Amino acid sequence: MTRPLIAALLAFSAAFPAISADTPPVKKPAAKAAAPAKAPAKAPAPAPAPEPADPYLWLEDVMGEKPIAWAKERNAETTGVLEARPEFKALHERLLGVYNARERIPAVKKMGKYYYNLWQDAANPRGVWRRTTMEEYRKPEPAWETVLDLGKLSADENEKWVLKDANCFKPANDRCLLSLSRAGADAVVIREYDIPSRSFVKGGFELTESKGGVAWRSLDRIYVSRDFGPGTLTESGYPRILKEWRRGTPLESAAKIYEVAATDMGVWPKVTIEASRTYEMYTRQISTRNQEIFLRLDGQRWGRLDLPQDAETEIAAGLLVTRLRTDWKNYKAGSLIAILLKRFVGNDRNFEVIFTPEPRVSLQSFTVTQSAIVMDVLDNVKGRLKEAKREGGKWVIRDVPVPEAASISVKAVEPDVSDEYWLTTTSFLQPTTLYLAKAGTDQREKLKSLPAQYDAKGLKAVQYEATSKDGTKVPYFAVMREDAKLDGNNPTILYGYGGFEISMTPSYSGTIGSAWLEKGGVWLLSNIRGGGEFGPAWNLVARREGRHFAHDDFIAIAEDLIARKITSPRHLGIMGGSQGGLLVGAAFTQRPELFNAVVCSVPLLDMRRFNKLLAGASWMGEYGNPDDPKDWAFISQYSPYQKVAKGVKYPNILFTTSTRDDRVHPGHARKMVAKMKDQGHEGISYFEYMEGGHAAGTNPTQQAYTWSLVYTFFLKELF
Repeated sequence: MTRPLIAALLAFSAAFPAISADTPPVKKPAAKAAAPAKAPAKAPAPAPAPEPADPYLWLEDVMGEKPIAWAKERNAETTGVLEARPEFKALHERLLGVYNARERIPAVKKMGKYYYNLWQDAANPRGVWRRTTMEEYRKPEPAWETVLDLGKLSADENEKWVLKDANCFKPANDRCLLSLSRAGADAVVIREYDIPSRSFVKGGFELTESKGGVAWRSLDRIYVSRDFGPGTLTESGYPRILKEWRRGTPLESAAKIYEVAATDMGVWPKVTIEASRTYEMYTRQISTRNQEIFLRLDGQRWGRLDLPQDAETEIAAGLLVTRLRTDWKNYKAGSLIAILLKRFVGNDRNFEVIFTPEPRVSLQSFTVTQSAIVMDVLDNVKGRLKEAKREGGKWVIRDVPVPEAASISVKAVEPDVSDEYWLTTTSFLQPTTLYLAKAGTDQREKLKSLPAQYDAKGLKAVQYEATSKDGTKVPYFAVMREDAKLDGNNPTILYGYGGFEISMTPSYSGTIGSAWLEKGGVWLLSNIRGGGEFGPAWNLVARREGRHFAHDDFIAIAEDLIARKITSPRHLGIMGGSQGGLLVGAAFTQRPELFNAVVCSVPLLDMRRFNKLLAGASWMGEYGNPDDPKDWAFISQYSPYQKVAKGVKYPNILFTTSTRDDRVHPGHARKMVAKMKDQGHEGISYFEYMEGGHAAGTNPTQQAYTWSLVYTFFLKELF
């Protein structure tokens, strides 16, 4: 989805120092601890709601000859119109410059003495995996050492490889399990790579294409959750079975560790190796936000962590740190609580409270360093930095001053050996900056900063509030010219997401700036319910039966914009992707008169069948189960594919999707377009990129092209 992947973005957590003399054993499970376990059986599913015949089901055949021909024909229609627009060529060249610019911040991950980065540009569209030292990284133009050239690998193997992850065995960090995706899909091939020789290990660990996970247990043993054959994937398309695989043996002989129910989301392993501790764990992911976390004891037995299933938990530096989504014991939902892991394993449940939410103040994220917990806090959707450090046997909390910014993010560099953390600041009008900070001090080193990618002179960012149908105050940000006239004539794009507890916060975008703001357009970012801007409750109220609150909030913001005369329906467009695609689909089918243009990207639209398509079953906790008549009663009230009707005047719409999206099925967008065209609606455009996964492309050139189409469409419709 638009921000971190939703179905596959799992809050992995929990672990145990496998070798630790001062850690008492946990209570032994009732079942044989070392035996493979199965998740408990679930109650029988309700009788399914009747599913009417769908004449467009054939478009769900992703790679079928007829659907692909249909998609290519629609592509030709759309690109022929938009590429012929006078603004397209200049805009495309401008965005190519933004996406291929060398003056970007190369995000790095420290492994041993090196800092690794995946870099893509015009010369390396597939990317190079490279590394440098901190001494070099501090320089304006660091010297990089190539570890793997993805372009050369793709050419040699006649594949469109995308590097999704590199899991390297510590402490040497010279053997890595590389996750290679074909054309950007979530499913990956796993291959063992030797950094010193710059080659794949002959006879090394190798796994065929699948969704799932791997983790090193030792140099010769790995944990594996994959597609092991018929019946080994959940209804969401993720792995049911976790195994431990020993080097040199057939995968078929690997020992089964755990098996989840087919109705669960899946199972994933994780091993964290620190300087003095090793944490081995796996997560039974029940649904998007519900999980059970197991840790390995004494190198043999497994025990489940006694924590709420919906908590977000991290184990690092000997601590167990948990962010609560619902009330638990005496702790309030939205709180961050911590305890020494050895005490927790010894059945102590007396956590210390690190953060307590307030009505408009919530915890966005946190990271654990060697002796501190650093927190990114949202105060009315504006970033603040807090730090908790253990002093004199208790946690001392303090506010940390940060450079002026609307949003911040924090990430520990090496939590087991250092208090250093990466601090990133950004806003709508100020380029993103990366600092190296250290817990316990206000000092920080500015490492990298984006150059200005567009002319922000004369622009302002303002925060407004709209009143939703039930009286709830819903904030949103507006970026516009300081001298903009409030006469209803400003071309305006309203962006929304509203799901999965993901917060929409201000950030610097060369794309939005150069393609829209410089042209005189107004950009709006909504903070509707379903997101996480005000903590877990902001999401919980808009789940299942409450999904309409997200739609009500979005529509209320549109009405507020019109009432303030920032814009008018003639000049108002809306945009969203994935869950945001569902949002704008619901908005234009419910209130078509409010909008003149819609961009609906990689969307969910057919909510009658979403749980049968790819990862859709894993999102029933968010939306409900359409096969249950009671759930379908409220889902059917907004499902865009079912709500779209003949004879209604809808705004002009551009639908985009990807053939290689194996998360949100391209059939949603395909079927919606086919149905609307057959109903006689005009102004319906469609673009399906043939690679790219759940994103706008796999390389900068593809991304620049996709966004050029999108903004050319908006310029055409709203100015």
